Amino acid sequence: MEEYRLHRNILCIDLKSFYASVECSLRGFDPFKTPLVVADKSRGKGAITLAVTPFLKKLGIPSRCRIYDIPENLRDKIIFARPQMKTYMEYSMKIVEIYLSFISEEDLYVYSVDEAFLDVTSYLNFYQMTDVELAKKIVDKISSELHLPSSCGIGPNMIMAKMALDIDSKKAKDSIAKWTYEDIPTKLWPVKPISEMWGIGNRMEHHLNLLGLETIGDIANYDKALLKRKFGVIGEELWYHTHGIDMSILQDKNKLRAQNKSYGHSQILFRNYYAPEIYTIILEMADEVTRRLRIGRKKCRVIHFGAGYSKDTHGGLHKQVTLDRPTSSFKLIYDTCIDIFNEQYDGSPVRSIGISLGGLTENDTHQFSLFEDLERDENEYQLLASVDEIKMRYGKNAVNRGSSLNKESTIRERNGFVGGHHE
Repeated sequence: MEEYRLHRNILCIDLKSFYASVECSLRGFDPFKTPLVVADKSRGKGAITLAVTPFLKKLGIPSRCRIYDIPENLRDKIIFARPQMKTYMEYSMKIVEIYLSFISEEDLYVYSVDEAFLDVTSYLNFYQMTDVELAKKIVDKISSELHLPSSCGIGPNMIMAKMALDIDSKKAKDSIAKWTYEDIPTKLWPVKPISEMWGIGNRMEHHLNLLGLETIGDIANYDKALLKRKFGVIGEELWYHTHGIDMSILQDKNKLRAQNKSYGHSQILFRNYYAPEIYTIILEMADEVTRRLRIGRKKCRVIHFGAGYSKDTHGGLHKQVTLDRPTSSFKLIYDTCIDIFNEQYDGSPVRSIGISLGGLTENDTHQFSLFEDLERDENEYQLLASVDEIKMRYGKNAVNRGSSLNKESTIRERNGFVGGHHE
């Protein structure tokens, strides 16, 4: 098994409660002593929290919940910070700048807005430091310059660095944990539930539990061939991961990031919607998802539409339609979503809408049909492509449909958001 083992010095750095910690930094507060929640309170008690401080996490408040899920006795003491996505992204860029002051760009893999992998293997001799010492220097610089807390996992490959971060760094006094291959049996294998391991979701955990596998060690000691037979290459890869084996090379960033296999857009509504006013929301969302299709120069063959009812009603509707040929037509995609809605809607109050387009192909080929109006479709595409260009140059609200003036429309407000939230 030794031939499959990489021996690098990989750091996985995570910014603790990133959004909440940025808000504390802006106010000069200590996130470990401050009851702060990042949520837009003006949206009502149903608003989703994007982050809570480590102080509140210790009290059992999850990072993602709704305001009404926070106990009444705590709610009056909490500082509610309206999300500032543009500010968070600026802080994220400042953190990347700190990373790049220690290593070159080719040795940095930004995994998310608050997490990154750094391959420091070739820098240890230069700095005359161990990987732990260099990690501490980077973490300390983030703290001193930006006043943000962070933690770090260190390992010989990316998955072991990530597991050291997720499982051990939170227990370490300086929030830095290092794992070697020798640590796997004592530190990784006893982990339970198995969904604690990176890459195992609740659904996979359920299937593994049905096989009698309750700990990571149970998976590691299970027959690799049986796992592959049961789950395909994912099962085999999982077996290797439980032995700390990961052949991913950080420098192969383009291979690590999967190409888009679908374009999706969803929206949580902040009041109950009914037909026919919900048609305006579907129209606006079809506009957005087909805009992404055009910008990506793709066509889709699969359209999935879904709507969720209010929490008092429960349930919802959804359906997937596979077209006989790929399309980028807004009209066809919108009409398909409306047809699904009209076919399944039972009159319940709607609180969420989702549209996704799959089965993507390049936009450089076309399959002709006797039943399509080629001139109409081409005119529609050129018109909407021109609108895309105007929006990209002058802002998303530079051009909107007349329906944006309807009271049920949300497009003008959402166009002022970054990542679904106010800048």
